[in-house]
Amino acid sequence: MAISADLGAALEKVVNDLVENGRYNSKSEVLREGVRLVQEREARLRELDAALAAGQADIDAGKTKPIEEVFERLIAKYESMAKVSG
Repeated sequence: MAISADLGAALEKVVNDLVENGRYNSKSEVLREGVRLVQEREARLRELDAALAAGQADIDAGKTKPIEEVFERLIAKYESMAKVSG
């Protein structure tokens, strides 16, 4: 099914420039690429939402450590690495 879209003057100019400059072969090609990019962005947002939900579930389940404890462990680790390499 064909789609007709009013892009407005600014976006229409972008599409036309991309075709005229040879970056794309047609306006349809530009729009298909745009839709593919939106699909990729939406997939990344779903992944981010899932990671945030998993993190929140860990917080809710008490699977966290105080930041001071984490910092102390990291400082000790990197001080030890500095001594070995230095």
